[in-house]
Amino acid sequence: MSEKMIHGIVLFGVATVLAVIAIPNFVKAKTTSGGPNCIAHLKQIDGAIQQWALENKKEDTDVPEIAGVVSYLKGGVLPACPKGGSYRLGATVKDRPTCTKGIELGHTLP
Repeated sequence: MSEKMIHGIVLFGVATVLAVIAIPNFVKAKTTSGGPNCIAHLKQIDGAIQQWALENKKEDTDVPEIAGVVSYLKGGVLPACPKGGSYRLGATVKDRPTCTKGIELGHTLP
């Protein structure tokens, strides 16, 4: 075998190993992207719920009112999930808001 052929085989082997390592990471990044933004939105919504409850003298067991809560968010509307999910307020003030993509993509508050 010639020296050029050996170099070509080695180069091909290195490229193959790099592809085997990189491709799963690219796939994972694509499926989990948007998670940090979604979690940030959930934190903003939770903060708005807590502020609404405090200013309106609500208890932990009271049901948050969407019209009141969104007034504490920028633009007066719930933000949009970057992966197309939708946000829901908790059943009570003490319950955390959720995203419909929470289980599927890990869009949940810690």
